[in-house]
Amino acid sequence: MLPNRSLKRTSGRWPAARRPPPAAQAAAKLTKAGKLISVAGGGDTVAALNQADAAKDFTYISTAGGAFLEWMEGKELPGVAALNG
Repeated sequence: MLPNRSLKRTSGRWPAARRPPPAAQAAAKLTKAGKLISVAGGGDTVAALNQADAAKDFTYISTAGGAFLEWMEGKELPGVAALNG
């Protein structure tokens, strides 16, 4: 079984002159090795993963930020509820 870990901080939004946070690169490396299922969401986070050249190794990436997090928490999303009638 793969470990269940959650990073409660953004991987995105850092000054261009600084190196990306190592968390994104570490998660990508573990995912590529088959030791982690990695899920990320939010435009800034996706941009950060792309800048770190780590996005291609993540299991799933969503550009939705807050809605994606609410869906992951199991909350009902109004748009999905409307589609389900």
